[in-house]
Amino acid sequence: MMEKTKKKGMRTGFTTGACAAAAARAAAIGLVAGCVPDSVECLLPNGQQVNFRVTGGRCDGRRATAVVIKDAGDDPDCTHGAHLTADVCLLADAPGQVLLKGGSGVGTVTMPGLGLPVGGPAINPVPRRNIEDNVRAVAGSLLAQYGLEVTISVPGGEEMARKTLNSRLGIVGGISILGTTGIVRPYSTAAYRASVVQGVQVAARQGQDTVVLTTGGRTEKFVMRELSHLPPACFVQMGDFLRYALDTAVKEGLRQVVIGGMVGKLTKMAQGETITHAGRAEVDTDLLAEIAAAVGAPPEVCEDIRKAETARYAAERMEALGLAREFHHALAQRVVDTLAARYPRKFTLKVLVCDFEGNKIAEAMGNTP
Repeated sequence: MMEKTKKKGMRTGFTTGACAAAAARAAAIGLVAGCVPDSVECLLPNGQQVNFRVTGGRCDGRRATAVVIKDAGDDPDCTHGAHLTADVCLLADAPGQVLLKGGSGVGTVTMPGLGLPVGGPAINPVPRRNIEDNVRAVAGSLLAQYGLEVTISVPGGEEMARKTLNSRLGIVGGISILGTTGIVRPYSTAAYRASVVQGVQVAARQGQDTVVLTTGGRTEKFVMRELSHLPPACFVQMGDFLRYALDTAVKEGLRQVVIGGMVGKLTKMAQGETITHAGRAEVDTDLLAEIAAAVGAPPEVCEDIRKAETARYAAERMEALGLAREFHHALAQRVVDTLAARYPRKFTLKVLVCDFEGNKIAEAMGNTP
């Protein structure tokens, strides 16, 4: 009933990671109980308990299969309707272990820079943990005697992946299993864009002089810790809509803007992209190589960064050299300089940078009126 009251364009959905975890949990229940349920309550990474419908359930005593069909909500997504399939089988020689594999339609990682092992499945770290947590939550009795091998597959995933940037990222053969919260918010829709504008307006109209803009849940948690003295109204998850957020901040007369981000989105901002969606433009690795050279990276590392496909690759190489803070500070300063040119003397700007675990690396300030 509640879904009917949501505004058109704002209905949330579930990530591939959440659907995979729900399917794995249902299949594990099947092994324990002898029958795969028609629905399953799954723990999401954000702590929510959500009920998922399960189809295609079958079990033969040593192997169980379950399918959860992805509902992406009102976010236009090529994986909407995908059949996230989990096969869970007993491992007699690995008691207590949960081993995760990628099956048909799940991509294989072929290049560094994604934070995943090369040669392994493109199942991101948060979904990996969430899948294992859900399996362990229901299979405790089995795990006392056996290990469990969980294989996630997505029929048609290779075709879906052609509509993504996976091939450029070195992910071949299928889609990625993604999601840091389990929830898909319609960042790509006009309705979400409008909510960003509204969020900035609310900050201004509550008498605040500062707005803090973040690209997602992890960066918002990070800046909330860093700026705990600010009231909640100051924090706006802008998603990919930097331009709309900043234009509204100028229109509303906000004098201070803080941007919290990680290397990928910040690189897009530094190169002048004010809509930072992954499909809008490629990461400018020439820019990253230039910044790396400026802080002391050797030429061969800069050339590797130039040839890479991801900003994360550059961050990992610089960390290995002990130059992470210098590199991220220079990147943040480039964001400040780029936005200062676009919004001259409109507001004071601070950029806060965190790593993929939400820990602060660097900050830069500028653009003072």
